[in-house]
Amino acid sequence: MTTVVISQSNYIPWKGYFDLIGLADVMILYDDVQFTKRDWRNRNVIKTQSGSHWLTIPVISRGRYHQSILDTVVADLRWPAQHWRAIASAYAHAPAFPLYARRLERLYRAVNGSHLSAINHGFLVELCAMLGIVTDIRWSHELVPSPDEDRTQRLIDLVKSVGGTRYLSGPAAQSYIDPALFTGAGIALTYMDYSDYPEYVQLHGPFSHTVSVIDLLLNAGEEASRYMKFPQGGENVVPGW
Repeated sequence: MTTVVISQSNYIPWKGYFDLIGLADVMILYDDVQFTKRDWRNRNVIKTQSGSHWLTIPVISRGRYHQSILDTVVADLRWPAQHWRAIASAYAHAPAFPLYARRLERLYRAVNGSHLSAINHGFLVELCAMLGIVTDIRWSHELVPSPDEDRTQRLIDLVKSVGGTRYLSGPAAQSYIDPALFTGAGIALTYMDYSDYPEYVQLHGPFSHTVSVIDLLLNAGEEASRYMKFPQGGENVVPGW
């Protein structure tokens, strides 16, 4: 079976997002939908000696007007240097900082575009490579350019467009997905289970799972995948996988 994941792109997301990617054959970035402010699209969290710290890509917002993630542009091009300084300061003493510091610094220095979706894509590809994830990453607008159809039907059309026979979704989508439509289309529907993640040795106070995957990489290094679910071949998704 060919497993497909569909998700809006996030900036340096948490490990669960990368588990979704790692458990799929194809990841489709759903970026021709509405950009949501104060969300994970353009920000994420790292841990510092002073507590949790938000790294936010400043973007231009059109307020009440429709603005897709694809159309969202950066408001201040100084953010890559600022974010890298914050990461380097917070994790300078992390065990795997020497292993990944140059690679991450080059990633931030290489940012030269102004569109959020493309920036997120670049970070996702490189972070997947660091984690050993080889999933093909595509864009929804290149596959099924019709965002006005029924929400569930568009997901089905996107899965079919890449030859998918199984759709792995985040658990929050259970509130709006119509399972009968997937059944009728001959596509197996399963949901990710984000429970029971093991803890790793983490800097800066009480352990937190809900931080950027960069925290896991810099603390656990080449052992990072031991604290994730994708190497286990899907045993942590709900029954029906």
